Amino acid sequence: MAIKRGSKVEKTYSAASMTDLMFLLLIFMLIATTLINPNALRLTLPKSANQLNEKPYTTVSITPDLKYYVETQPVAFDELEAVLRSKLEGKEEPTVSLHCDQTVPMGEVVKVMNIAKDNSYRLILATRPK
Repeated sequence: MAIKRGSKVEKTYSAASMTDLMFLLLIFMLIATTLINPNALRLTLPKSANQLNEKPYTTVSITPDLKYYVETQPVAFDELEAVLRSKLEGKEEPTVSLHCDQTVPMGEVVKVMNIAKDNSYRLILATRPK
């Protein structure tokens, strides 16, 4: 009497669960990278060896065509001081980070520095590492 084996071992591998996992990771990465800086301005910052880790309350950006932005909101220079006052009102040691393209004339940078000095704001000039 011959005994037959009822189940045979299947030698194939199913990659369906692995592809599902990779698809979910891909979706997560796509969503996470768009949330990092969705509306960032493209500026070529000057290089510097000194880098600070201090977190500013707000940022002021000056583009090469001399347009001013508070965070990502366009602001006329005449309204810049009022907008900064409203954003930094009631903050202890209000800190502003100044992001300006390396082609911006120094006079424009000094204008923003004077606004910060007149209102007793701490000013950080943003640079990129050397």
